[in-house]
Amino acid sequence: MYSTGSYSSISVAIGDLNKDHRLDIVVVNNDTGAIDILFAHYDGFLNQTRYSAGSFPQSVVVGDFNNDTRLDIVVANFGGNDVSVLLGNGNDSFENQIRYSAGSVSQSVVVGDFNNDTRLDIVVANWDGDDVSVLLGNGNGSFKNETRYSAGSHPQSVVVGDFNNDTRLDIVVANWGSNDVSVLLGNGNGSFEDETRYSAGSSPQSVAVGDFDNDTRLDIVVANSDSNDVSVLLGNGNGSFKNETRYSAGSSPQSVVVGDFNNDTRLDIVVANSGSNDVSILLGNGNGSFKNETRYSAGSSPQSVVVGDFNNDTRLDIVVANLGGNDVSVLLGNGNGSFENETRYSAGSSPQSVAVGDFNNDTRLDIVVANYYSNDMSVLLQYNRVVIAYKMAYASGGGSSLQCVVIGDLNNDTNLDIVLANYGTNNIGVLFGYGNGSFENQMMLSTGTNSHPISIAVGDFNGDRVLDIAFANSGTKHVDMMLGNGKGKFAIQTSYEIGFDSPPLVMASGDFNNDTLSEIVIVNGGSNHVDIFVAYNHGSFENQTRYSVGSSPQSVVVGDFNNDTLLDIVVANYYSNGVSVLLGNGNGSFKNEIRYSAGSHPQSVAVGDFNNDTRLDIVVANMFGKNVSVLLGNGNGSFENETRYSVGTFPQSVVVGDFNNDARLDIVVANMLSHDVSILLGNGNGSFKNQARYRVGSWPRSVVVGDFNNDTRLDIVVANSDSNDVSVLLGNGNGSFKNQTRYSVGSSPQSVVVGDFNNDTRLDIVVANSKSNDVSVLLGNGNGSFKNQTRYSAGSSPQSVVVGDFNNDTRLDIVAANWYSNGVSVLLGNGNEWLFGSGRLPSNMGNEQ
Repeated sequence: MYSTGSYSSISVAIGDLNKDHRLDIVVVNNDTGAIDILFAHYDGFLNQTRYSAGSFPQSVVVGDFNNDTRLDIVVANFGGNDVSVLLGNGNDSFENQIRYSAGSVSQSVVVGDFNNDTRLDIVVANWDGDDVSVLLGNGNGSFKNETRYSAGSHPQSVVVGDFNNDTRLDIVVANWGSNDVSVLLGNGNGSFEDETRYSAGSSPQSVAVGDFDNDTRLDIVVANSDSNDVSVLLGNGNGSFKNETRYSAGSSPQSVVVGDFNNDTRLDIVVANSGSNDVSILLGNGNGSFKNETRYSAGSSPQSVVVGDFNNDTRLDIVVANLGGNDVSVLLGNGNGSFENETRYSAGSSPQSVAVGDFNNDTRLDIVVANYYSNDMSVLLQYNRVVIAYKMAYASGGGSSLQCVVIGDLNNDTNLDIVLANYGTNNIGVLFGYGNGSFENQMMLSTGTNSHPISIAVGDFNGDRVLDIAFANSGTKHVDMMLGNGKGKFAIQTSYEIGFDSPPLVMASGDFNNDTLSEIVIVNGGSNHVDIFVAYNHGSFENQTRYSVGSSPQSVVVGDFNNDTLLDIVVANYYSNGVSVLLGNGNGSFKNEIRYSAGSHPQSVAVGDFNNDTRLDIVVANMFGKNVSVLLGNGNGSFENETRYSVGTFPQSVVVGDFNNDARLDIVVANMLSHDVSILLGNGNGSFKNQARYRVGSWPRSVVVGDFNNDTRLDIVVANSDSNDVSVLLGNGNGSFKNQTRYSVGSSPQSVVVGDFNNDTRLDIVVANSKSNDVSVLLGNGNGSFKNQTRYSAGSSPQSVVVGDFNNDTRLDIVAANWYSNGVSVLLGNGNEWLFGSGRLPSNMGNEQ
């Protein structure tokens, strides 16, 4: 047991607060006015660290309020009528609190982006003021003054969600005094419509949202403290809700959250019962109804509950803040809806609220707890005693925060070189290859103070047949170019101001005006346009031409959509739920966009000829819509209205291929939250058959196709980030696939590629494992099976891999981009095994121009 030193631990939250891949705990101690943070070990939690908050902290959540990729904390202070914001340093510690006024008796707090500016905002339920306060974030960790909106009597709990499917966040509040919930629909600019009320049980204490009947519409569940039950209100998808249905819980339920506890892709409910000192688990049937509760013991007067995977077994666990015991209870899940007996950890005085996050950037979830009576917070950090040894790692400089890596021959010696965008140290790193798989010390080329380069494109921008480097700077919001002389020297050119409304997100190049020179296209995720830069023959660019697109463009692809041999552009717009098509004029300019509707939150776009008319068509993966949109091209640059096809939950990416050998393109989609892939077979006329779903591992993140058993039929391999394996599905050649075969890889695989690494004409698999800091190589047997993985150390948190022949021996080598160690790892292949170089490239070289 871990004591909090308080008799009022009333709320708990969880998160990976130190980025060690382990969930940590935060406890609110109501009597001491503090929050306790317990950082998790591999077998438990470190002793708490305590931070001062306001008067009688009541509720705590975590989020990144200053966009530095480090989790911060916000606490609602019941006695101080305000909230405390503590900015995280990313190393287990936090800055001192900054207080912001809220309403009378601040009871509950959540965060969300209410005005679609990519900055987190705060909403607070004010118990005595019968209203909620909205504080819009400035993106630097500070907040604007509150704006208040009326709610019911004594609002006790608040959450956010999109209840009318307009891509704008709405608010729902549980009103303790009026026995109902208030729904406030958002306008998308930070303001909200007047409330609409819906009846609940007696003294609703806590509210949560989720899709309980799998209709893609958010529903509401409310914990009713006096009637000892929960109310479920199913959503109609237009912002209104059906009448409640009640389900029994324990005595005096205080907090409710949802999660999939038995891995059946149906949401379940967990409730913290203060009066009976336990939690209730209600397993969902997937149609909006729930099974009877099952109870598990917790500590004294459990007040707040959250869920997360604290032992990295891909099964959801539970953490509870125990108000009367001054501690938190952790119940590990078995993955079948049942849980192990609790383990307790000390927090502060009267922990009231708990949240989770990675506070020390070790990729492990930590816990922060708001302690009501001690007026402080407790932080519990997870830890791991495993030591990682790195093989061939090339440092890109301490604090460089490597953002992008590309390869090319920059000095015309026929050897591949590496170019890095070093976001944190404001430079471009060039590593010239020797042709034997090793590289020179990094040459660092300054991009300017606070420039923060985020994306690179290489090409011949001045017509001298030598590769040059163009890079987009997130910090200064402009584009620079470095002209190469073919001998490893670069001349830094004048900046090209483009007046971004937000930092550039994606950069690509292509010859848009048929002059053999590369042009640049830039997508800005926080703005609603793309920028095109046309190159002159002396290596400079015209002033950019800006082309409006939809809201929050996420993905861009080029192709010839009107069969005029000129490249055109298609962009997937996340928030405006559509795609923009810009037809090229062949002189570097583009016609104004033509918008076409797609589904909810398009995330990825691909093109192919789906109806065999020699005209390119478009397919879009709609993340929130559980579908893909297909837009058939007319061959003149216009497209038919979308046709939607259902897929799984949270489709992340889409790939096309011919899976039934009928010369018609088919579609495969990786569905992250339904843990499967969807196959849609093409009819050859632009339509597709209904999906066939195939189970894969937990949280598929990356999918590729290839022929793994040499039968001329396409097969599928998927990297599953939560189950730490890859799924191989062999194709039958008729569009169906055999059941998956799983092969273990490292921890949290993020990226998968295929290639023949041992020159036996059989495809092999390589995977980047972000949490175990290595890559896995699985050699193919040529019959669809693979040998057990061989793991090779990389840098810290490899996120992606690319392959190429870096030493000119006709054997594929691997390069991995490492997020936390700010470098790349190179693994050389010798045709039947792997050889490692040694040494780390220093980062102390000056600029060379």
